[in-house]
Amino acid sequence: MKTELKFYTIEEICKGFIYNELEGKGLFGLNGRLTIQPEYQRNYIYADGRKDVAVIDSILKGYPIGLIYFVKTPDSRLEILDGQQRITSIGRFVTRRFAIEINDRFQYLDSLPKDVAQNFLQTKLTFYECEGTETEIKEWFKTINIAGVPLNEQELLNAIYSGPFVTKAKEYFSNSRNAKIMIWSDFIVGKVNRQDYLKTALEWISFHQKITVEQYMGQHRNDDNIVELQGYFDEVINWIDSTFKKIIPELRGLEWGRIYETYHRNPYNVDESWNRIEELLDDDFVTNRKGIFEYVLGGEQDKTLLNIRIFDERTKKSVYKKQTDEAEKEHKSNCPLCALSDTTNKTKIWKISEMDADHVTAWSKGGSTDITNCQMLCKTHNRAKGNK
Repeated sequence: MKTELKFYTIEEICKGFIYNELEGKGLFGLNGRLTIQPEYQRNYIYADGRKDVAVIDSILKGYPIGLIYFVKTPDSRLEILDGQQRITSIGRFVTRRFAIEINDRFQYLDSLPKDVAQNFLQTKLTFYECEGTETEIKEWFKTINIAGVPLNEQELLNAIYSGPFVTKAKEYFSNSRNAKIMIWSDFIVGKVNRQDYLKTALEWISFHQKITVEQYMGQHRNDDNIVELQGYFDEVINWIDSTFKKIIPELRGLEWGRIYETYHRNPYNVDESWNRIEELLDDDFVTNRKGIFEYVLGGEQDKTLLNIRIFDERTKKSVYKKQTDEAEKEHKSNCPLCALSDTTNKTKIWKISEMDADHVTAWSKGGSTDITNCQMLCKTHNRAKGNK
C-alpha cells in the first residue's frame, strides 16, 4: 500500500460538509471530493456530548488529535479509512450541530471570538493518503483502533463484506430514526449505532439456514435488497410478540433465533401459557427467570432452565444428622429408600458426601425448597427418584 503525507486545514476539510441526521452519519467534505462514511465504515457514535466535545476541546487547546487516513479511489476521490468519528465531530461543530461549554456558557463556532474561531478553522490536521487494492485497504482497516473505540465484530464484518447488501441492511437495522426499533428493543439488547440489531438479524437467519454469519454476508454481498433478511427478522419478532401476552424485561436478550426455530411450529394457548409464566415468575425458588419462557414453551420438561434454588448446606447438614441419629437407633440405613429395600444397603449408614438433598414432594408438583420438604437420599436413589 502506498502512502503520502498531506496537511489540510479544518476549513478545507469541512467545505461542503453534509451530515445526515436521519442516518447519523457524515457524508461529504473537501468540497465534495471526500466521502466521510464509505460503506465499510461504522455509524457515527461520538454524538454523546462527551467524545464529540473532547475532539473540539483538544483542537481549541492546540492538542493533536492523531493521524487521519484517507484512501484514494480509482476516480481520484478520497474516502476516510480512519478518522471518520473525529472528522464528523469537527464537521458537526462547524455546521452548528452542537455547542461546547466555555466559561460556563455553551457556544457554537460562530459565537466564539473571531480570532479563536479563525484559528480553529485554520488548524492544520495531518493525513495520510493511501492507495492500494480493496483487500489491502480492508485488511488495514480491520487492524485500526479508532480513538480508543475498537471496531466490534459486526462493524468489522460490515467492512469486510461492504457492498449494496450491507448498505441496505444498515439503512434499515442501523437507522436510529426507524420507529420499529422501539418494538425490537423489547426483545433485543443493543445499540443501533453499534450494529447490534443488524448483528442479531444476521445471526437469526444464519442459524435458520445452518450457516455462519460470514457465509451469509458473503453469499448476499452484492444483493441490492434485504428482502429475505428483513422478512425473516420480522417473522421472528412477530412470533414473539404474538406468543407472549405482555412485554416484560425478562424477554430481552434471549436466544430468540434458536427458540423460534425450536418451538414456533407448536400451537400454544396464549392465556394458559402466560398464566403459567406468571406463576413461575412469582416462585421464589426459580432463580433463572429468563429460562421460564423456554421452559413453558418446551412443555415444562427441562427444569435446568429454571435453576431452581437448592437446599443450602445448613439444611442438608441438619436433615442428615436427624436421619442418621434415627437410623442408628433403629439399626437401619439413613437413606429412607435403602431402609425399605432388601439389599445389603438396608442398614448402611451413608456419609453426607455420599448423599444428595431431595424434595420429598417434587418441586414441580408444588413441593417447597425448605427443611420440612427435605430428605437426604443416597446418590443412587436420588437419581432414580427423578421427578417422582
